[in-house]
Amino acid sequence: MISDVLKTLMVKTDKKKIKRSLPIAFSHHYNKVNCIIDIFEIEIEKPSKSVNQALTWSEYKKGNTIKYLISSTPNGLVNYISSGYGGRISDTLLVENCEFLEQLEPESWVLADRGFKHIEQLLIQKKCHLLRPPSVNQGAKLSKKEAHQTKQIASLRIFTLRGVLDECVIIACALINLQDPIVY
Repeated sequence: MISDVLKTLMVKTDKKKIKRSLPIAFSHHYNKVNCIIDIFEIEIEKPSKSVNQALTWSEYKKGNTIKYLISSTPNGLVNYISSGYGGRISDTLLVENCEFLEQLEPESWVLADRGFKHIEQLLIQKKCHLLRPPSVNQGAKLSKKEAHQTKQIASLRIFTLRGVLDECVIIACALINLQDPIVY
């Protein structure tokens, strides 16, 4: 299958190579970052079996979804994509169950959003570090420093992942064009 061939292009990149190709946006404050992770959900048709409906229900999206963990290097190379999991799974459990943690080198720095605060212990067990925006208790306000850090991290994550999603859409559409016509 084409996915088997293309999956070989997603290789673990060593930290030295990542450091050499680090974008300027990362070089000052985030030069230790090796990968940026995110979860993306794809809405699916409601399954016919109730057990599958329950497993794929995403409270966040208010519909049935499949979730994927994606990791990319700071310069935008996708270096990991998980298998799909039902939308009900928590992000922490998805990270714990997929093979992402096994591919991390010790002393790796993982950039993520606030939703990944519960994976910090998993990373510490692998001798790795989590870099994410500061959390705020409900009703509390971020300090100016925390607000600035949150904005910086968010812009770096979006900068990297936006390019990945654009590429995914182009590839998917091009592959559709290689199929036999739907109507004869």
